[in-house]
Amino acid sequence: MTTYEYIRGVKHHQWRPFAGRLWQRNYYEHIIRDERDLNAVREYTTNNPAGWDKDNENPEFVRTGSKPAPATSL
Repeated sequence: MTTYEYIRGVKHHQWRPFAGRLWQRNYYEHIIRDERDLNAVREYTTNNPAGWDKDNENPEFVRTGSKPAPATSL
């Protein structure tokens, strides 16, 4: 349903087409089992956007010849 709405937005509302894959590969869900897990998810959620400009999934990311840092996962 989300993909359908996105395609409709691109066709009828001048949304910018996504240049790559629409969905993230190898996505997985994580069950939060305790306070430690919850705090780790909160920290990741808070800090993750700070690295977006260096993330190779960012369509505006410019490679400088050096390898970007590996993505962090929970």
